[in-house]
Amino acid sequence: MPSRHDTQCGQTQTKPSGRRLKVAQPTKAQLAAKERKRALKKARKNSAYASEKMTLEDAIAVLRAVEVAAPNSTYELVVKTAMIRGSTIPKGRFSLPREAKETTRDRILVFAEGKQAEEAKQAGADIVGGLELVDGVISGRYQASMFLCTPALIRAITPKLGRVLGPRGLMPSERRGTVTDNITGFIKKLKGTSEWKGDKAGAIRAPIGKLNWPIEDVVKNFRYFMTVVKRATGNQRDPDAPVDKKETGNKPPMAITKVVLSSRQGPGIQISDA
Repeated sequence: MPSRHDTQCGQTQTKPSGRRLKVAQPTKAQLAAKERKRALKKARKNSAYASEKMTLEDAIAVLRAVEVAAPNSTYELVVKTAMIRGSTIPKGRFSLPREAKETTRDRILVFAEGKQAEEAKQAGADIVGGLELVDGVISGRYQASMFLCTPALIRAITPKLGRVLGPRGLMPSERRGTVTDNITGFIKKLKGTSEWKGDKAGAIRAPIGKLNWPIEDVVKNFRYFMTVVKRATGNQRDPDAPVDKKETGNKPPMAITKVVLSSRQGPGIQISDA
């Protein structure tokens, strides 16, 4: 007697005649439409507050309510800036009043000779040397997250290393203080700080607290980090920074277009009083 067999998914069926009937499969267009519908539903769920601005304390309250099952989650801060073509990606160093995560130690390479080289080693530099290090940096044999240089050697290393370290934002620079005779003082200043850096689109991301912290601690970290970013982008003057008359008035501030606070599972909320 002829048998009939239905597959589990119902895609094929054997008839007494032996012929198989194929169940119509969704077209690529149908699958794409289904995926778009699913993505739109998810986006609506995650962006319930996307077009709404809140005060910092209100945003903290909302995120706490969303993350009630995960009190150890981290508040993530995103500061979006208007990157002008040809402008330098904003970056800097900071030490929050209360650290939101364990700080990572920089691997420091110092271009120095003589007494300054010895002082750099004693201060904790990982790699210290003169012009003999240049080719090793280019080839990748010597790698570091921070490069320092004495004024006596900067002109000698710039022709070869400028095109290698420059695009990565690692080239020693007088403006950033990484070209200095006080190598020891700079290394001591690095300890206990973390680096922040914007991406190519000008977005700056940083963890600024835990959901189970007192609200005052989160607010303090938020205000501190925003001050650091505003000063680095020219939106607020650092009263302790020396005034460079050559740059005054020539360098427009990099506008801050949006400040968003979020958590691991919570929505991104625009902050109105940033």
